[in-house]
Amino acid sequence: MSDGDSAGNAPSAPADGPLEAFLEPAYFDVHQLFGDERFPNVVVALDGTVIATWGVKSLLVRRSEDGGDNWGPAIAVRVGIHAGGTTVDEASGDILFFGHPGHPATDGTPVPRTLYRSQDCGLTWGEAEAAFGQDDRGFLPSLHMSEHGVTLRRGEWEGRLLRPARVYLPGGGGYNCAVFSDDRGKSWQASRPFPVDGTGGGCVVELSDGRVFYSSRRHQFAPDEVRRHERLHAWSHDGGATWQDANYGETLPDGPRYRGAERRGANYNGHFGMAAGLARLPVVGCDILLYSNADHDGHERVRLTVWGSLDGGATWPLKRLVDGGPSAYSSLEAGRPGTASAGWIYLQYEVREGGGRMARFNLAWLLDGEVVGELPDWLRYP
Repeated sequence: MSDGDSAGNAPSAPADGPLEAFLEPAYFDVHQLFGDERFPNVVVALDGTVIATWGVKSLLVRRSEDGGDNWGPAIAVRVGIHAGGTTVDEASGDILFFGHPGHPATDGTPVPRTLYRSQDCGLTWGEAEAAFGQDDRGFLPSLHMSEHGVTLRRGEWEGRLLRPARVYLPGGGGYNCAVFSDDRGKSWQASRPFPVDGTGGGCVVELSDGRVFYSSRRHQFAPDEVRRHERLHAWSHDGGATWQDANYGETLPDGPRYRGAERRGANYNGHFGMAAGLARLPVVGCDILLYSNADHDGHERVRLTVWGSLDGGATWPLKRLVDGGPSAYSSLEAGRPGTASAGWIYLQYEVREGGGRMARFNLAWLLDGEVVGELPDWLRYP
């Protein structure tokens, strides 16, 4: 395997398809993929192969070539901790998988990071050359605990690889950002910091007008600041280089809603917020976004739920419970038109003492859930 130069014969798949593909009869199922470890990212290769990445001690992969009906055995890529941001390079077809040797330091000290590349839809992996640059505050962002990355498809930055990243600082501080590559993953630049400090666990999607939507966890507040439980959002108009207009969404929770000072419950670890999943459905002419996190008024990481936005993240009128038990970090991705994955939505998530699961469903299943806002007229669904 090469160190990053691809053959240029990537399988082709249409970027967006019809809404009807996601509106077949409602369906939902769950597969147990991993028995232990943590930190999920799910992506879909250009040929429709669904690739689940995972790992806190070893970097692990499982694949499905039939849309999620069946899953191959676990593939061990390397020892280390999953650094998030698994990315499909839509120009080459390569899959990029990132690892750290261990949990990043919390004092801003740079930690090693390794990029692994697959040129056969996740079946085999090789270490690839990659250089990462500092941000404008002089820190080298860590990659850990981030949702999968994306390839930008529109406008001036078409083909750019973009994934969330973060800087850890003492006392629970630090901030989100992103890293991006314009040379197929050989070199990565750091974006400007997310507009709010005390953030982490980022997610990014590109909207149909070329803007990038950033969804952020918040885990630290100033002593005199209101401890918000809503998810933070921001936008980029320059391909993920800068972020602006940060605000709290009125609907989406950033993990369990309890924000008191008391450390209580078996699953309360003293941090606020929870890493979440975010994906855009590949539907022509609209921006249907999905978000996953806990839906619980207390302090426990339970009741993993999916929310749906039909207007690019402005409102979230749909939600449905996926798992009522103990559940934590999650990752979302949609299937690709013209492949075995078409019409499906994949949600990989952690369950306490149960490892990693993969839920598979369609938009019809979500529409049969709870409607908590107004649906647009163009959504013709009985």
